[in-house]
Amino acid sequence: MTTYKIYDLGCKVNQYESQIIRQQFASMGFSQANGNPADIYIINTCTVTSSADSDSRSLLRKAMRLNPGSRIIVTGCYVEKDADIIKRICPDAEILKKGELISSSCGLSGFTGHNRAFVKIQDGCDNFCSYCKVPMVRGAARNRDESEILNEAGRLAKAGFKEIVLCGICLGAYSDIVKLLDKIESVKGIARIRLSSIEPLNVSESLIKKIKSSEKICRHLHIPLQSGDDKILKRMNRKYTAGEFVDLIKRIRASIPEIAISTDVLLGFPSETDKEFKNTLNTIKAVKPMRIHAFGYSPRKGTAAFNMPGEPEAKEKSRRVKAVIDLAGELAESYANKFKDKTVSVLVETSRDKKTRMLTGYTDTYIKVLFDGADCLINKIVNVRINMISRSYVTGAINGN
Repeated sequence: MTTYKIYDLGCKVNQYESQIIRQQFASMGFSQANGNPADIYIINTCTVTSSADSDSRSLLRKAMRLNPGSRIIVTGCYVEKDADIIKRICPDAEILKKGELISSSCGLSGFTGHNRAFVKIQDGCDNFCSYCKVPMVRGAARNRDESEILNEAGRLAKAGFKEIVLCGICLGAYSDIVKLLDKIESVKGIARIRLSSIEPLNVSESLIKKIKSSEKICRHLHIPLQSGDDKILKRMNRKYTAGEFVDLIKRIRASIPEIAISTDVLLGFPSETDKEFKNTLNTIKAVKPMRIHAFGYSPRKGTAAFNMPGEPEAKEKSRRVKAVIDLAGELAESYANKFKDKTVSVLVETSRDKKTRMLTGYTDTYIKVLFDGADCLINKIVNVRINMISRSYVTGAINGN
């Protein structure tokens, strides 16, 4: 039997599309290679940063090394503009654009290796942030057909998935996300609906009210900040100020006090001085996100920022990233402490913690909790009382234990 192996990088949309590919290959009678060299390698690439480009090339070389005679298919965002680089590394690689490998109408019926299933509701982006290559490789923002989304959510619910994560390249660009949430809530079997990353300008009052009133929508929003300095935000082509971002978070918390706010922060953008960096730190302290994805700026050819002067040195960018990560640890512990000695609902993951062998799971507010329990609890939502919080762990005990 022909075997295949998929390597993917990047966002939830990429993971969703890799699952579509996996499902399509299974329907053709192929099986996944389990530890052995595969007959076919599919590399689903990412190009959001220069590191993602490098990782994509590394996976290509890994596939060539594991089985020199294999068929190699390369797809994803990196190939949209840089197929020539892939061909120089592997002349025999098959370069397939998204539409050539993934059927737009093909929906998921499962999600291998996960107990939360991702559902893509839109693709593309019209924002053109000056540092971002994604609009060039993903195209204009466009909705996925509503009936496809609802049918897919129904299939995933029947397959046993209790939580679905709505994802997109620019999730908030979906034409009427509140209306869509209304309809997904009525899908039998779905206990939780989580939104992935959503831009600040797309967080409407109607969306806030919807989350507040819903028993299924998770009290968690990932809203990218990118910078906490107004000058840098303007150069990034981010259409809000640091003050407006802080005010948005205040309005959300005034309506939903325990909501979890996570964010992205891009450090070392061209012309970012230590003063602008300190402004970003101060904005983060005002926002108090419970989780931060901090990363250094990398020039992306074709973007407006590519030739901007004043990019900090790599060592300085790393220092700033580390400072934000350190601050993020403090803020995560502070947020988790709000739930100390409280009972929370946890969706139990399929895998135990590798070090402690305890069960793990996430609250709707995206806190990872470790606790003792039997395997029969996997993929169930259980009530856990939080009893210990540290930088490394949040632990608890199932009610009654």
